[in-house]
Amino acid sequence: MTTPRDLLMITMDVPSSRPVEQGELSLALAGAELVDLIEAQVITLEDDRIVPGAQWTMGDRLLDGAVSSLVRQTPYESVDDWLWRRGRGLSAAYRADLEAEGGLTRPRHSWIPFRSGRTEAADSPDRNHAAERWTSGEPVLTVLAAAVGIHDESTEEAADLVEDAVLTVLAAVNDAVTELEAVRQRRSIEDAAFDNIWRGADGP
Repeated sequence: MTTPRDLLMITMDVPSSRPVEQGELSLALAGAELVDLIEAQVITLEDDRIVPGAQWTMGDRLLDGAVSSLVRQTPYESVDDWLWRRGRGLSAAYRADLEAEGGLTRPRHSWIPFRSGRTEAADSPDRNHAAERWTSGEPVLTVLAAAVGIHDESTEEAADLVEDAVLTVLAAVNDAVTELEAVRQRRSIEDAAFDNIWRGADGP
């Protein structure tokens, strides 16, 4: 199992106060990839720049894709730029990969004779691993889950529990999610203002 897959399963299994937005999840998954690459010593960070090492295979199709997409020329890519570039559509890619492996199922209820459109993680050793990591309070997973609205955990609370490079990634994920939410709110306000203008134009 990988941190991105664990995070995806947690978003499907753990209740949250609001729906998990795919944009925020994609950013968090891109950050989770970096965490796994740091821990595998495939990359290091110099300040906020991602410095690739040897081209290793990670034994996971999407993580291997992450390794192959690393910028290997100086100046190296910043963590923030990686999150936005790599994160584009990443939640859909991980979900499709999990579904192709039989890791997703559509729940069937006795009072509903057909399967609903909602999917959930299938019962499997991978799902159990993600659940164990979650219930143990593993700091990386809890901070990433907090970024998508599942759990209240700050990067400051994880500061003494993870290495500096991982902490840099977690902080960047939080900043990117905050930026995305600000953009979404601004567009909502602009759309509302536009609607009001049209209503005014249609008035007497």
